[in-house]
Amino acid sequence: WTRADDPEGAGELSRAAARAAALLGPEGPPALRARLLSVVAVESRGDAAADAPLPRASGAPATEPWRLRAERAADEAVRLARRLSDPALLAFALNGAFMQAFAACGSAARRDTLGAELTRLAVDHQLPGHEVLGRIIRLQALAGLGDFRSADTEAEEIDRLADRNERPLAAVFTAWYRALRVCETDGWPAARHRYAQVLTETAGCGMPGLTQGAAALVALVPVMRGGALPRPGDFDGLDAGPYQPWLDPLLLAASGDAEQARQALDRVPRPPHDLLQEALWCVLARAAAAVGHLPVLRRARKELGAAETEYAGASSGLVSFGPVRQHLTDADTAIAVPVGPGDARG
Repeated sequence: WTRADDPEGAGELSRAAARAAALLGPEGPPALRARLLSVVAVESRGDAAADAPLPRASGAPATEPWRLRAERAADEAVRLARRLSDPALLAFALNGAFMQAFAACGSAARRDTLGAELTRLAVDHQLPGHEVLGRIIRLQALAGLGDFRSADTEAEEIDRLADRNERPLAAVFTAWYRALRVCETDGWPAARHRYAQVLTETAGCGMPGLTQGAAALVALVPVMRGGALPRPGDFDGLDAGPYQPWLDPLLLAASGDAEQARQALDRVPRPPHDLLQEALWCVLARAAAAVGHLPVLRRARKELGAAETEYAGASSGLVSFGPVRQHLTDADTAIAVPVGPGDARG
């Protein structure tokens, strides 16, 4: 999962590994350097290694040095591991490459390629844990690409491998995916009970990076798959966890407080570069369209443009807000006919 269970601890580990790799230098033992760089890449997932405030969503894309360092670490680790012909080391490095494959929206195809390579490597060298990981990566990427039949096949293989190799946490991902699949096939009313069930069953799975705020993500599904704002009470009692900053503007817009919603959009950071970045840009676009915040709306539209053929949020394997193309159409309409300063679009 691309959000660390302990982001602060992950950031510290990433920085420690980066310091060790720097002390080792490019002429140091290549296997050790590759492992250290892979740690940097894996533990820097999301914004765990951020060493400055995140850029605001209302501004232009900014250079983020910690992200560049993590991406370069991932690339070098893979190069070194390939050169050493060490399957286990390459599998670890590919995991790091996956964690850093979120530089821009619309990168599901790249992650599918990484997952396919990791799966083949694991099968060829009897690395069942890495095969499960490779197939989970593919499951998520294929869902994001809208190739649900292929994702179904991966889910079946993951369950088979998890049962054979006693990896119960893999079932968390397939349970969530199947709720998403029901929603895509039969709609939200049919999926609602399935989501309630999976929230209960996976709440204590030991992966807080995945489960914190998950109920709020589920509550967003019918909102974002429709064309309106949340209804009063939709999010009462729900802990949005790490997603609160991106949910707040939408809830303020829904409450009718357009000015507070605009102020929240002024200061909200850009979404994390992770499995939910497209989904959260869609949430910001919906809020910005509702209150006429053109800087965030235009930025969201630009970011999402690269994911036009994907399904918003589905790359998480948890939720889908439907085709990104529909969200782009909605954004284009709102940009063409923005609401006035004193208004809010319901």
